Amino acid sequence: MPADLDQPLVSARHQLSELIKQIKETGQQDNLLPTLETVLTKLEGLAQHDHLTGALNRRTLLNMLEGELARSYRTGHTFSFAVISVDGLENILEQHGQAVAKQVLQMVSKEALEMLRTLDSFGRVAANEFAIVMPTTWLDQSLKAIARLKKRVAAVDWNTLAPDLHITFSTGLTTNAIKDTPETMLQRATTALHTAKSKGTDTITQVEPPLPEFDPNAPENNQR
Repeated sequence: MPADLDQPLVSARHQLSELIKQIKETGQQDNLLPTLETVLTKLEGLAQHDHLTGALNRRTLLNMLEGELARSYRTGHTFSFAVISVDGLENILEQHGQAVAKQVLQMVSKEALEMLRTLDSFGRVAANEFAIVMPTTWLDQSLKAIARLKKRVAAVDWNTLAPDLHITFSTGLTTNAIKDTPETMLQRATTALHTAKSKGTDTITQVEPPLPEFDPNAPENNQR
């Protein structure tokens, strides 16, 4: 993955500026429309992704999470949501510098994007936090997916970045509940992540969603 992921955005903006300049100078538009559409499509894609890591950005990831919540409400299918964080990134930044810390995030993102299913959504939601939406996936299945990702990350030759560098990540994991919003799911998974990190490195904490409120006076068919 290129170290400078801002370059595609710079290139697209330059292309767009040149096209606008040609239209102003020549007044001709028809022959430039296909190129203009291509550039606009490229810009739209860039607007949905984190420029450093290539993962979805926070806004887009939460939109994907909102869509999955709506789909789950319609179908009744459970899905899993995880937030992961590279262990000790602050120490890596202090010991090896910003360039190495950035490359660590890029390579973790690369491994995740290559391993996850096409129906999963992977995005960067904070400086050192990524989130994964895993449709139609129970907790036990998502635990296996996280374990596979941990294995992939551990297998990377991190010595190419810095001597004796070993990378692990901690995970907060949860499933959806009937009244969830993207924000409540993110908060629950992030709380689970903080619990995991408090236990040490390379850890996973899973949190079940809260049970629906029970009203003994409500009709039985409304107790869902």
